[in-house]
Amino acid sequence: MSNKSNKLNEVNSSLSVPCLVSLRNLSKSYLSAGSSVCVLRNINLDITPGERVAIVGKSGSGKTTLINLITGIDSPSAGDIVIQGQSITALSQNALAQWRGKHIGIVFQFFQLLPTLTIQENIILPMDFCNQFPRNKRAARALELLDRVGIADHAHKLPAALSGGQQQRAAIARALANDPPLLVADEPTGNLDSANADHIMQLFTDLAREGKTIIAVSHERDISRYVDRIITLKDGEIDTSAQVTL
Repeated sequence: MSNKSNKLNEVNSSLSVPCLVSLRNLSKSYLSAGSSVCVLRNINLDITPGERVAIVGKSGSGKTTLINLITGIDSPSAGDIVIQGQSITALSQNALAQWRGKHIGIVFQFFQLLPTLTIQENIILPMDFCNQFPRNKRAARALELLDRVGIADHAHKLPAALSGGQQQRAAIARALANDPPLLVADEPTGNLDSANADHIMQLFTDLAREGKTIIAVSHERDISRYVDRIITLKDGEIDTSAQVTL
């Protein structure tokens, strides 16, 4: 077969890869002091299964707003969000909560573990909400996930007894509870020292190799070591001149 044919087959193959996340003409505005403030405008973005994408930009560029829209925490003013072939923009709040629990794992910047529940109970809670796994298997799955992130020996402790790095690992285990295809992390290493930050980003890399799609908002300058693509936001728009595919 000729080189030309090989290249054509490679192009056709890449074009056939389905998008896990597809954003079309996405915009978001807020009312402030009686006037409308546009935070995001005309965002078009496709993310494929198993891809690791970093969203970067200066404070106020719209990074957190964008991931809040992708996760359904906030709703767009215009445009569409399609994840795994499902448009989420028309879902009711109840339907959206159920859908989000099964399809998206969220790692919050400040962990947001429930302080009165043990670490294991924090992991079980999303499973109880979505009924993805039989009740009699949830405790064991929680322990397996905590072992995966290296803190199984802390399962019966309250979050306050853990270090910041350990709480971040617990938050990742909780995000994985229902085995979602997409993980979205807001500044996953922002509160960690360099050693713990490297461990967390390596864990994301391992998860991507297993097929999880990772979207991370980050201010870290060396994030390029751990992602496949960097999307830069500037004044609420994708800065096409700064996009990097690694």
